[in-house]
Amino acid sequence: MENKRTCLYDKHVALGALISPFGGFDMPIQYTSIEDEHRAVRTACGVFDVSHMGEVTVSGRDAERYVNHIFTNDITAIRPGEILYGMMCLPDGGTVDDLLVYKAAPDSFLLVINAANIDKDWQWMRQNADGFDIDLQNRSDDFGQIAVQGPDSEKVVEEVLGIKCADLTFYTFKTIGNEELPQGTTQGAAFSSFLTLNSSLIISRTGYTGEDGFEIYGPHDYIRGCWDRLMASGGRCKPCGLGCRDTLRFEVGLPLYGDELSAEISPVMAGLGMFCKLDKAGFIGREALLRQKTEGVARKVVGIELADRAIPRHGYAVLKDGVRIGEVTTGYHTVSTDKSVCMALIDSSFAKLGTEVDIQIRKKTFRGTVVKKRFYDKHYKKS
Repeated sequence: MENKRTCLYDKHVALGALISPFGGFDMPIQYTSIEDEHRAVRTACGVFDVSHMGEVTVSGRDAERYVNHIFTNDITAIRPGEILYGMMCLPDGGTVDDLLVYKAAPDSFLLVINAANIDKDWQWMRQNADGFDIDLQNRSDDFGQIAVQGPDSEKVVEEVLGIKCADLTFYTFKTIGNEELPQGTTQGAAFSSFLTLNSSLIISRTGYTGEDGFEIYGPHDYIRGCWDRLMASGGRCKPCGLGCRDTLRFEVGLPLYGDELSAEISPVMAGLGMFCKLDKAGFIGREALLRQKTEGVARKVVGIELADRAIPRHGYAVLKDGVRIGEVTTGYHTVSTDKSVCMALIDSSFAKLGTEVDIQIRKKTFRGTVVKKRFYDKHYKKS
């Protein structure tokens, strides 16, 4: 089957990006180099095309109850205009996907899911919607999305795109049109306007890089216009591909579905139990996750730092005294810290910080030490 293309595909080709398949889309991997783009986000500002991400809307009388049923976090605990991160889980605790939930109103939500999982997630949501009075819509093909990330992102969004964003705090959003929301307009009403595919857009203070930043959703033409203005900003915002998106998220310990989370890797195994509100009754997978939290799990995702410059890759074996105890999920020689590190899924009995292990890289083994998964500090603006 032919890969899909985002609304910005021709822009990437014109800039000479290296294009490669990802999640069923032809996506830019890099423009200059992964290292240059990585450093731009850490030190100034980078922009990503993330239009491949999926968007599902949930509205109706039972919208809040339904979202809480399929979602590990508790969306009743947040107000309209706020966002939560969490997972959808199988009954056995395995992960269907990790996602963001935007709460516009108690009866109106936007769920942002991973590109490679759109079809699977959509089927999962539909098959678990019985008995709920909701309108469930897959809007993934309707909207484009860009992520503006880095310490200069607030100034770039305000000065280049003309969007007021300084008022947004971490994990909050607002819906705007050509002008700011009129005083007294509710997020729910503005969100409904966004869904009509007019000039409205959503901007949130979120991202996947560990830096301050914003994600902007809107009709394809609007997103193309935003991209053009950013590219014409005199170098204030560097175009970035999915290559550095992965190195950036990895350095700050953020998981990637298919690596640190999967149908076989639960949130508890991945060290993400804080996003599973086990005192919330009735969500899918709760009993299994509660059992894992209480009794422990056989395997855990850990960080490992190598003494050598060798690079551990996905699937490489982790050994203890010559016996395989797990495998690497993601590994790099980091751009920001100049260290060879990885995340790995290993037997829990060896997951204690400071434990020495070996990693099989081709025909050689390299000594490593179990460390925290966050290899570089996050720099979010939380107040």
